[in-house]
Amino acid sequence: MTLPSFPTLASLPAADHPTLLAPPVAAALAGWAGASEVAVVEIDPDLADTAAMSEAFDIPLTASGNCVVVSGARAGEERIAACVVRADTRADVNTLVRKMLDVRKCSFLPMERAVAETGMEHGGITPVGLPEGWRVLVHEALLEEPVVVLGSGVRRSKLLVPGRILADLPGAEVVADLGR
Repeated sequence: MTLPSFPTLASLPAADHPTLLAPPVAAALAGWAGASEVAVVEIDPDLADTAAMSEAFDIPLTASGNCVVVSGARAGEERIAACVVRADTRADVNTLVRKMLDVRKCSFLPMERAVAETGMEHGGITPVGLPEGWRVLVHEALLEEPVVVLGSGVRRSKLLVPGRILADLPGAEVVADLGR
């Protein structure tokens, strides 16, 4: 099987390189059937932010997936979701996600808490290996991309995945208008 790649990056089989991944990401890949199609690429941590990486490696924003973590509450019950949207859009948190979570108000999870609960670094949070019970909302447009760049849980690497397998992530819900 050919690993997903970009000409400017050296792809390695992600499951064979757990030291380039946050521990929850490595553990999730170890138990996921789609892991054989996932590559990891080592990068300079200063290039971990989407815009910097896109520019440095000539990767279109449409091929990058940004993952943001949001929460809201209803009747004292907190509801958390990770939203993965194409990088040329923003997650429709205040309308669509709020309605999907069935909460009055939806906010981004504070960075310190997102980092603590995911076991991933800020700027590297990915939909692979999130805590059990979190919803994973995936922007439908990403499924059409041959290769999508995602966080790896750490800033020093990125995952490359065929867009179509994002729908197969544990707990994934594909949402048509998630990104606007």
